[in-house]
Amino acid sequence: MHLKVVHRWRDIEPEHRGAAVALGEFDGVHKGHLGVIVGASKAAKALGAPLAAISFDPHPRRYFQPDAEPFRLMTVDQQARALDALGVDIFYILPFDDEMAVMSDEEFARDVLVGGLGAQHVAAGFDITFGKDRSGDPEALRRYGEAFGFSVSITERLGDKHAAKFSSSAVREALKAGQPERAAEILGRPFAIEGVVVEGQHLGRTLGYPTANVGAGDYVRPKLAVYATRTRLADGREVPGVANFGENPATGLVEARLEVFLFDFDEDLYGQTIETDLVAFLRPELNFDGLDALVRQIDLDVAQARQRLAPPF
Repeated sequence: MHLKVVHRWRDIEPEHRGAAVALGEFDGVHKGHLGVIVGASKAAKALGAPLAAISFDPHPRRYFQPDAEPFRLMTVDQQARALDALGVDIFYILPFDDEMAVMSDEEFARDVLVGGLGAQHVAAGFDITFGKDRSGDPEALRRYGEAFGFSVSITERLGDKHAAKFSSSAVREALKAGQPERAAEILGRPFAIEGVVVEGQHLGRTLGYPTANVGAGDYVRPKLAVYATRTRLADGREVPGVANFGENPATGLVEARLEVFLFDFDEDLYGQTIETDLVAFLRPELNFDGLDALVRQIDLDVAQARQRLAPPF
């Protein structure tokens, strides 16, 4: 990976200062975020500076609402890979702690963006907010740029015929509605759940459909349903399959998880990290009157998933 990940804003190495910075959460790294990164990239080329992106860990929503329902679209590792693919040189993952939470917008611009990161340019979206109580906005960012010596670019609203604005919230709404295809239109790629394969109840193997099970963690909860999928293994292979995202009513488990049956595959994946794209919605999660009925439905799910994943999909 070309990208350098920096987990602080104080006392960073000189070579990691002086970048043209894209400012935002970048949860999803969707098409709206891409516009901000392009703005920073243009400035980086003009200035002869590195291209950087800023995000926060934990997400400010998790800091202020620790009991909020899961909402993330990406892990930090997924964010880093997506930004790396866009040519970003430095990924600042700033700790959102008690100090950061009470910073005014001016303090953030002066102390973090300039004093800490030495930003030469800051790119942001038209609806950017920053600082305590979200007091900072695009006009404030421009004022601080003039005062503290960095240039500013603001990306206009980006959307399509279905929505006026590409946003992380719109992706979450699409996933909750069982519309992974719409989520992919906003993201520019399928929504993917990444995690370590854990042991389940082995019911799938008993039924002839062994699954790789991954906990949902802090990911937004897509509609409880069956999906056609593509899974990337640790060694880079990509395997088509079908998955149930749910609370496993067949076994009585209540933990939300993704259970993936990989087509034409019979290898031990326990303990490995895999990443699974939700490519297409097949059906909602159902209850079954016995295991025979469940197997018949899985047979149908597999056939439908193979059809949906066949070229030229």
